[in-house]
Formats: sequence, C-alpha cells, structure tokens
Amino acid sequence: MLFFLVHINASAIEKVLLFGDSLMAGYGLPKEQHLSLVLENNLKSDGLNIEVINGSVSGSTSSGGLNRAEWSLSESGIDLIVLSLGANDMLRGIKPNETEKNLEEIIKIAKNKKIEIILAGIVAPTTHGAKYKKQFDQIYPKLSKKYSLPFIPFLLEGVALKADLNQQDGIHPNKEGTIVISNTIQNKILENY
Repeated sequence: MLFFLVHINASAIEKVLLFGDSLMAGYGLPKEQHLSLVLENNLKSDGLNIEVINGSVSGSTSSGGLNRAEWSLSESGIDLIVLSLGANDMLRGIKPNETEKNLEEIIKIAKNKKIEIILAGIVAPTTHGAKYKKQFDQIYPKLSKKYSLPFIPFLLEGVALKADLNQQDGIHPNKEGTIVISNTIQNKILENY
C-alpha cells in the first residue's frame, strides 16, 4: 500500500484566519490599516490570491478565544489559522498553565477541522516576576514542538518597544508596525506552505 504526504503550498491556500487579540485586530487603526487587509494586499501583490479574515477580538484572552474557536473555525474554506493569543492573559497574570491548556484546545479544534496552524508567540515582561515570565515564555515553543507547528517566536518581533512603530500607548502597532508584523506572517506562510 502506498501512502502520500499531502503538503499544501501557498498557492493552494485560499483563506487565512487571523485569530488573536488587539495586537492583530487593528486596535486604534482605520480599517484599511488592519493587519488582515495589509497582509491580504501584500499576499496579492506577490501573486497569491489569498483572503485574510480578521477573526481577532480586542481584549480577548486565550479562554475567550477557546470559547469562540469552534464557531470561528467552522466558517467554510479556512485553510490556515494564525494563532496568537495570550497577551491579555499575561497582562492579567493568568496562570501560564491555564493559557497553555486553552491554546492547546484551540490547536486541537483546528487540527480536527484539518486547518493548518501557524503559532505566533508572545513574550512576557518581568511585571509578574522572573518565574512567571519563564513559565509563560515556554508555552509557545512547547506547543509548537508538541504539534510540529510553524512558529513565530514573538509576534511583535522588530516592533515591540520601538516608539516609531507603535501607537501612543506604546503597546499596539501603528500603520508601520502593522506592516512589519504582516511581513513576518507572510514570510512564515511562504516558508511553510
């Protein structure tokens, strides 16, 4: 009996769901600067006809994401989810093992629906102490390894703590910061699919 490995390539991906919180939802930005539209336009300018859906909700925790995962991932035709939740868990000091369990359940829901996953991590500051930071920062690499997921270690790589790439709150990306994040995600999609 022969077995064939089926590997999607970027041209076979038609619908991507961004599933996160305000960092991916476009908080504080006009709609045309939302990450979903910037990423979709960038992919199209590279010749890829991929629809990018904004399934991110400002203020969402991993628990909130889990509560809406089954419904959000039931939309027909989703080929790929970019999962980046946990920033609000970390800000609220939610136990890292709870965040990990919630993210793992979301991953299982996506896998059961045969949806590819890119996991984008969040890095904790030392606000809740070094022990919390260590436990929190291990969540994403651990899940990525366990489920063999393409992995972006830090969604805000190259954007965090750079005043010119963030809004006045110093947390949420501005138009230029969104372009950097879009490039990070696009590179990961092209690298893996």
